[in-house]
Amino acid sequence: MSHLKSLPPLLLGASLLACGPSETDDCARYTFPLSPAPTSTIHDSCTSPACGDGQNPPTSGPHCGSTVSCRSHDTEQNRCEWIHNLEHGHAVFLYNCPEGCPEVVATLEGLREEARLGANGVKRAMVAPDPTIPNRVAAVLWRRSWLSDTADEEALRCFLRLQDQDAPEPGLACPR
Repeated sequence: MSHLKSLPPLLLGASLLACGPSETDDCARYTFPLSPAPTSTIHDSCTSPACGDGQNPPTSGPHCGSTVSCRSHDTEQNRCEWIHNLEHGHAVFLYNCPEGCPEVVATLEGLREEARLGANGVKRAMVAPDPTIPNRVAAVLWRRSWLSDTADEEALRCFLRLQDQDAPEPGLACPR
C-alpha cells in the first residue's frame, strides 16, 4: 500500500472507482430461478387446455406448433402459441392493467427493442396484455419468469440477459 501514497489523490480515487461494481454485479441482486424441467414439450393443438407447465404465466411445457409475431400487441395472445416462442429463446413481456398503463407498456416496448435479433432482423420478443397474470408485469423466458407490480427496467434488462440461455431451440428467428 505504501506505493499508493505517492499517487496524487485524484488519480488514486479514479483508480479505485475503476475497480467498483460492474453492470454484471448489479444483476447479481436479482434472482431468476429455473422452473422444473417440463415433462413434455410436444406440439399440441393450439386450443388444448393442456398447454404449458401449470404455472402462471407458463414458462415451458406442451405448446402448439405456431408462434406469435414478435411485436407489441394490444390484445391478449394465445399462451399455447407464445410458449413456442419461449422454446425458441424469445422473450415475452406481459402486462395486466385493466385500467390502462401506458407507462408500463412503453417501458416493456422499449425493452422489447433491446432483445436479441433473429436471423431475419426481427427483435425476438413480444409485448401483450394478459388479464390472467397475478401481477401487473411479467417477463417470461423458457423455464424462467419474473413478476412484479412495476416495470423495473434494471431487473428486466438483467432478465433479458438470460435470453437463449435455457431454451431448447435458442436463436430461432421470430415472425413479424
